[in-house]
Amino acid sequence: MQKLLATRNEEMMKRLHHYLQQRGVPVTVTEHGNQLELWVTQSSYVALAKDLIAEFKADPDGVEAELQRQAAGTDPTTAPPPNASIGRQLLQQAGIVTIAFAALVSLVFLALNTQLAMGMFEALRISDTFTDLPWQQPWRLLTPVLLHFSLLHFFFNVFWWWYLGGRFERTYGSSYLLVALVVCGVFSNVMQFMVSGPYFGGLSGVVYGLFGIALVVAWQRPGHPLFLPMGLIAFMLVWLLLGYTDLLWVSVANTAHSAGLISGLFLGIALRIIEHYKKLNNA
Repeated sequence: MQKLLATRNEEMMKRLHHYLQQRGVPVTVTEHGNQLELWVTQSSYVALAKDLIAEFKADPDGVEAELQRQAAGTDPTTAPPPNASIGRQLLQQAGIVTIAFAALVSLVFLALNTQLAMGMFEALRISDTFTDLPWQQPWRLLTPVLLHFSLLHFFFNVFWWWYLGGRFERTYGSSYLLVALVVCGVFSNVMQFMVSGPYFGGLSGVVYGLFGIALVVAWQRPGHPLFLPMGLIAFMLVWLLLGYTDLLWVSVANTAHSAGLISGLFLGIALRIIEHYKKLNNA
């Protein structure tokens, strides 16, 4: 066992003990003199317990209210009631940016399957040459994320955008999702362009960026809305590695995937740092 803290505040200890237990952390409380001591009974939970204690101290009422919302099924980051319609369930899992961008990607995909296809591709691809970045048209650094060339490609990316982007937006807000979209999209597009030229497209770099963010911000925090099960993590990483082999039946923008993941990991680290300093300021 390892002692986490000691206090004379019986009410605070009672609330904190309940909060940690609800988050799945094995803790116990003992008396020592005129103080109450909080202990974690398994050493593997120490880091998680310390994070949760910091969150609790920063906003005790807020974290308890979040637990109550989750228990009642009303928290925006949890699944809606099972009797809700599929449309309602999908909408409750996303925010305005998630929804609007998915709609835009869908409209572009439909246009790419009409006579507008060539003009659409020429307008949205990153560059008209194999060597020059579009400094005079900087939006082209991002617009390749709108391009999808097969139904499977389109559905795969929109699904993961909704799954990861929706949870990210509901947790951190629309502004943070826009930043992640731009940073991961531009970085992955530029890296892919440098390797293969302008003939590529897709949202996969952003998807892997959001995946990287989730890996970092939810690390050892199983109660976090972006916490990913190990099976999903393994699937994403195996798919990434398979892209570098000849085993897949489709052409994969491997550099965009890897660059997106790298940029997402750095954004996740930045978010953890921001959260840490917010806790310090609120302590």
